[in-house]
Amino acid sequence: MRTAGNIQPSTTRAAAYNPATFNRTITRAATLPLERMAAKKTGRNRAPAIALFTDYGWTGPYVGQVKAILLREVPRLPVIDLLHDAPQFNPRAAGYLLAALAPELPPGSVFVCVVDPGVGTQRRAVMLHADSRWYVGPDNGLLNVVARQAERAQWWEITWRPQHLSPTFHGRDLFAPVAAKLALGKSPPGRRCDPPPDLNGWPADLDEVIYLDPFGNAATGLRASNLPADTLLRAHDRCFQPVRTFADAPAGTAVWYENANGLAELAVNQGSAAASCGLLVGTKVFVVPECP
Repeated sequence: MRTAGNIQPSTTRAAAYNPATFNRTITRAATLPLERMAAKKTGRNRAPAIALFTDYGWTGPYVGQVKAILLREVPRLPVIDLLHDAPQFNPRAAGYLLAALAPELPPGSVFVCVVDPGVGTQRRAVMLHADSRWYVGPDNGLLNVVARQAERAQWWEITWRPQHLSPTFHGRDLFAPVAAKLALGKSPPGRRCDPPPDLNGWPADLDEVIYLDPFGNAATGLRASNLPADTLLRAHDRCFQPVRTFADAPAGTAVWYENANGLAELAVNQGSAAASCGLLVGTKVFVVPECP
């Protein structure tokens, strides 16, 4: 059948009116502007990822328990196992390592940071917002290097407490839930506070070994960009010559190079610097004018 103006009548059936669906749609449409306004007001949106940086080790139940809390609180957010063999009981060395690794995560990421030999004591639990990333952890120096190297850093003391707080597992019970809140764009659950009093007492670079990898290579707390290209380094009685990569020197040669995270790293080509040179976390590293 043809109609006036040669317009064919529609054969599509209109959807049946459902009051419940209609009301939900109208309610959702009304709240969207409020949600957008809240996000704009706080300047925070959902984080792209949560990163875990701990000394818990790669075995045992601890990492899994922390990730279980994050799965419950932010089930669709990626959780990155950045490092779980940070120097144990050594927040000072771990702090330089954290500062070197953190830039790999996109802005807006949230870090759960746990190297906490003083867990359960009077040490503060803090949040640090530094260069568009959040760091949650103990106020024991672990976050100091990140704050010192940041262009902008703000500190909060965590005042929120869960119903159950183990005195020995703040990573699971306190830091992980707080990180989840921040990752969801919620306001920091605490109060603004002053930086740690010893913040400016930390050196910009640490002339020590801060990490040993499975190959026996020894990362130092020295940023390679601050060392002239022809710098010679010494640890114990071994001298390390500068190279761009391992194969620039014969097998068995002690070398140092800029590692993938910008730190000066000591190595023995096709060998273990840790085993052959007796290197440990905390071993002092010296800049020397020449090798004996």
